Amino acid sequence: MCKSTDLIALVYFLQTLFDKNNAAKKEEANGRSDATRNEGPKKDVSKKMSVERVYQKKTQLEHIVLRPDTYVGSIQPITQPMWVFDEDVGMNLREITYVPGLYKIFDEILVNAADNKQRDKNMSSIKITIDPESNTISIWNNGKGIPVVEHKEEKMYVPALIFGHLLTSSNYDDDEKKVTGGRNGYGAKLCNIFSTKFTVETACKEYKHSFKQTWTNNMTKTSEPKIKYFDGDDFTCVTFQPDLAKFNMEKLDKDIVALLTRRAYDVAGSCKGVKVIFNGKKLPVNGFRSYVDLYVKDKLDETGVQLKVVNEVVNDRWEVCLTMSEKGFQQISFVNSIATTKGGRHIDYVVDQIVAKLIEVVKKKNKAGVSVKPFQVKNHIWVFVNALIENPTFDSQTKENMTLQTKLFGSKCVLSEKFIRAATNCGIVESILNWVKFKAQTQLNKKCSSVKYSKIKGIPKLDDANDAGGKHSSECTLILTEGDSAKSLAVSGLGVIGRDRYGVFPLRGKILNVREATHKQIMENAEINNIIKIVGLQYKKSYDDAESLRTLRYGKIMIMTDQDQDGSHIKGLLINFFHHNWPSLLKHAFLEEFITPIVKVTKNKQELAFYSIPEFEEWKKQTENFKSWHIKYYKGLGTSTSKEAKEYFADMERHRVIFRYTGAEDDAAITLAFSKKKTDDRKEWLTNFMEDRRQRRMHGLPEQYLYGTQTKHLSYNDFINKELILFSNSDNERSIPSLVDGLKPGQRKVMFTCFKRNDKREVKVAQLAGSVAEMSAYHHGEVSLMMTIVNLAQNFVGSNNVNILQPLGQFGTRINGGKDAASPRYIFTMLSPLAKMLFPAVDSSLLKFLYDDNQKVEPEWYIPIIPMVLVNGAEGIGTGWACKIPNYDPREIVNNINRMLNHQDPLPMLPSYKNFKGVIHELGQNQYLVSGEVSVLDKNTIEITELPVRTWTQTYKESVLEPMLQGSEKTPALITDYKEYHTDTTVKFVVRMTEEKLAQAEAVGLHKVFKLQSTLTCNSMVLFDHMGCLKRYESVQDILKEFFELRLHYYKLRKDWLIGMLGAESAKLSNQARFVLEKIEGKLSIENKSKKDLIRMLVQRGYESDPVAAWNKAQEKVQFSMEDDDKDNEDSDGSIHSGSSSGPDFNYILGMQLWCLTKEKVEDLLKQRDAKVLYDRMSTWTCKTTKLVKGKIGKPKVKKMQLEETLPSPFGRRIVPQITQAMKADASRKMTKKKKKPPGAKGSVKKGKKRNPWSDDESRSDSDLDESDAVVIPRETKSQRTSGTSRLSEGKRLAALDMFFTALAVAHVSCARLKRSVITFFFVFCPSLWMWIVCLKFLK
Repeated sequence: MCKSTDLIALVYFLQTLFDKNNAAKKEEANGRSDATRNEGPKKDVSKKMSVERVYQKKTQLEHIVLRPDTYVGSIQPITQPMWVFDEDVGMNLREITYVPGLYKIFDEILVNAADNKQRDKNMSSIKITIDPESNTISIWNNGKGIPVVEHKEEKMYVPALIFGHLLTSSNYDDDEKKVTGGRNGYGAKLCNIFSTKFTVETACKEYKHSFKQTWTNNMTKTSEPKIKYFDGDDFTCVTFQPDLAKFNMEKLDKDIVALLTRRAYDVAGSCKGVKVIFNGKKLPVNGFRSYVDLYVKDKLDETGVQLKVVNEVVNDRWEVCLTMSEKGFQQISFVNSIATTKGGRHIDYVVDQIVAKLIEVVKKKNKAGVSVKPFQVKNHIWVFVNALIENPTFDSQTKENMTLQTKLFGSKCVLSEKFIRAATNCGIVESILNWVKFKAQTQLNKKCSSVKYSKIKGIPKLDDANDAGGKHSSECTLILTEGDSAKSLAVSGLGVIGRDRYGVFPLRGKILNVREATHKQIMENAEINNIIKIVGLQYKKSYDDAESLRTLRYGKIMIMTDQDQDGSHIKGLLINFFHHNWPSLLKHAFLEEFITPIVKVTKNKQELAFYSIPEFEEWKKQTENFKSWHIKYYKGLGTSTSKEAKEYFADMERHRVIFRYTGAEDDAAITLAFSKKKTDDRKEWLTNFMEDRRQRRMHGLPEQYLYGTQTKHLSYNDFINKELILFSNSDNERSIPSLVDGLKPGQRKVMFTCFKRNDKREVKVAQLAGSVAEMSAYHHGEVSLMMTIVNLAQNFVGSNNVNILQPLGQFGTRINGGKDAASPRYIFTMLSPLAKMLFPAVDSSLLKFLYDDNQKVEPEWYIPIIPMVLVNGAEGIGTGWACKIPNYDPREIVNNINRMLNHQDPLPMLPSYKNFKGVIHELGQNQYLVSGEVSVLDKNTIEITELPVRTWTQTYKESVLEPMLQGSEKTPALITDYKEYHTDTTVKFVVRMTEEKLAQAEAVGLHKVFKLQSTLTCNSMVLFDHMGCLKRYESVQDILKEFFELRLHYYKLRKDWLIGMLGAESAKLSNQARFVLEKIEGKLSIENKSKKDLIRMLVQRGYESDPVAAWNKAQEKVQFSMEDDDKDNEDSDGSIHSGSSSGPDFNYILGMQLWCLTKEKVEDLLKQRDAKVLYDRMSTWTCKTTKLVKGKIGKPKVKKMQLEETLPSPFGRRIVPQITQAMKADASRKMTKKKKKPPGAKGSVKKGKKRNPWSDDESRSDSDLDESDAVVIPRETKSQRTSGTSRLSEGKRLAALDMFFTALAVAHVSCARLKRSVITFFFVFCPSLWMWIVCLKFLK
């Protein structure tokens, strides 16, 4: 069976062999027949070829000559672009015709000469001679010569062995790491084979002999070697005459010489420390960097600027240069002096690093939104690499592409940060961004452009003009409205003027700021694309002439928005949209607006309309009886009725305001308002506006306004600087808090409503939000209002140090940073007991309350007794400005205020967060390091018990611990397991890891490895001051000092107000008591007399008109000029009106009941009068301090059961946070970019764990204090009464009382601690019977 199988296989093999022979014969016969057609008849070729002819064996030399492309590349001339060196041009990329084989044999000899530098570091010169006339090339080097000695095994001299015999080399030992070009043993032998004459000369000082031998006829004939005694310097010289016939050439032409010349320059640049002499002249190349200049010399980028070259010598084996490329990716590289014209893995290794860094920068700067991929970044790079790589491998003997794996290079090329920074600034990034912009423009032109159609379909809510897209399209106007309700108003008005020439399209709120939008945002913005389609715009097309305007479907755009600041912002965004994309349209009065009244006043049949609030205010000042007019505010277009809409459109000329282009100042104004590059200019713009408004208020000047009764047109510059700026300022007011109360307007409205409601019981958050909207005229969404209420009540770590509202329900925890709050429908709140202590009700009479729709709403700001902006911090981003202030310990703030009351400078303060157990260190001015807590439990377990401030538990778990547990392709898992023991208020992760990894992590720093440190930078402390102007503060002390001066001033105002009020009430009671006594004694008779007679009698007898009402009215004229006069009679019952508003008011006397004539009532009135006088003489604070003391010292509260919290393990080894020099250096670098520190600023505080400012033990932290410790605010022990200059003003003393009791309340001082503190008050009476507080001491 086996034999038969073998036989079948043999038959099959022979049959296949014969088939192949027959096919070969046929092919040869066909070829010969074609050849003999032109040569005439020849002998018939035998149809049958012998096996010997089919299967041949060649020697290695014969194989090289027969199949040269395998060894040296093609021997046929090819034409392609190549870098060459032309004498008249220099390095030049041009099309040349050359033979790759000839180029390769020259390169083999040249690389051998360069390799000699790696064997002999003393080698210093290479001489290259090319003589086209004699067809002779010579390459000489002064490196170590070839040993002139006979090889014992091969029985011939070594130079003859390695130049005249194939497969001989010194590079066969793969265990030896060499950085040379030779590898396979062909090299120079190939040059010998393809030369008609090949001569080798070498001299070796070590063996004291020289050697010379010549081969001819393609290495087939060899002369006898000439051996001579030699005692000079080593050298090696190879001279050869290429066999031009084998390369299908007649001579060494200009192209091949230029190419070989470039290789001479290559060696001069890539072979360090070797000078190259070409045809007797030293090449002007000194190192790789100067070699690169040959390529980039006189080359300019797309902006006409000289190309910038970034260079780095990474180490002794790697040197990299980089510049921008405008012709796609380019590379010039060398591996061991071999020109790798096709690159290879060494290029990939370097370029991948560069691309990865550049693409990060491009993504940050890419505003066009086009996705940029690595290969697209690579297309803008021109890289030069000179590398020495151990035992390199190539994909062919031509050695154009290096294939060795990166891990086997024998060295690393890690580009430095300095190189990367320089790479981002050498023009590559700008070139990529320009390309991205071009690509985005192309896509936008394709997608976001339209043509003129008579009818448009597929755009919802569009009411197209009947003539749009037709021959009358230039006379058509598209009305863009703010929302659907405004569209309904416009449609109602169009019933008057018709629908043929007017179209209506509603906008969904504010459109995109296209100047700063990404390409993706614009492409995906349906509203912008709809406007383009409706109008028939071509993206970025110029509409300079009338002919181009006729290509549009509409000749004008009319903007119809509310007359408020948000409406102005929408107008500005539309102006910006057209100015950015089609600036030429603005020059043709293409844009206009439709304005509606913001206030209407009516009286009888007379009606006046006002289009701005300042204009209305001016009218009120000029109209004495303006209160007799009916005033109606129009907050939005939805307030107007359909009838009013028809009236508006019937008087189109009055309501149409045309935008006129006035030149470059309009362009500059629009760019200023909407360009991100103009941030600093925008800050100055807003600052100047606020200062101007401040000066106008101080001097009683009216505010500027844009829309008057006669406004018909306006410039873009006026619109930006007089109208749009109001929105920008309003945006800042909504986003950035006030220094005085630390509140934003929305938060202030909540406080106003809570004070006004004065709830004794808890109220639902949703219900309170409704009350805020009703009582304080809140005009925004209720969802944001309810979140404002929730934020005011939150008290977890990282939120409020002192929450003004009580969180009665789930208001959020540190687990999710407050995002886990329950729905506002289910949670309750009410004012915190501390709120009324922090914001004394008695100060409300001094505040300037605002008015909205003639309704009294919240004040401009409240005036708390400590700066709440420091207690709870602040954060917000407005237009051109941003604010970030951390929280500070209220006890430290109180301590500093008391120091300032004692004429001492405040102490520096570190940020502090209630219940935060970590530590905060200062790195530099306004720069802090916040560290969590971590302990080591055993050799493979750690415990994390605190996270950096505002690092939420769930976020930390998902973003830090989970990746550490799971690992990734690039990063192995660090931990093996973790367990959670935390609660809603505490943190506790127990993490397990291997002993080895724990040791490594601890060496690096556990805080760093587990991301338990975060930086806190406070370089943007921007707040509104008490005059409503934005101000930047350099330090917390500056904020504290400014608040201190303002609060002191308001204590004086409060005292003056209280004295006046108490005096008026005392006078009122005195007059009432006198009247009753005189009536009882019969001195007065009021029966059966007219009202006028009674008033005349009281005036004659010296009775005062209502003192309280008169005093209140005087105060209103000073501070509340907008308040109604109804408040004048609030103390009377209103049933009797004794006179007009201009005459005396005796209602408080004549309106008393008959019961007042009883003996008991007379005594009661006298007691009340005496009490008022006594209260006036004592202090307005007596009542308050007594109440505060009773509230704290009264019946002791029953202590509730304390539930145990999750505590850190007691046996853990705490890891102290590390403050490295790198952190401090980084902080210092950031500070150098800022302005110089202002004079008088305090230096940095001592770094360390935050301590209780009242603790004698500096090592004890706030959390170490227990309830048995007495809180003693440090003060001067020296008596202040002995010095007239150091005596405290009464405003300061009143402040001291407020500070003290607030400190007690905030610090939750217990009854037991109060018993250990004695408060002594001494009162001294002044001649004016005012009561002064002389001294306040706290005795231990």
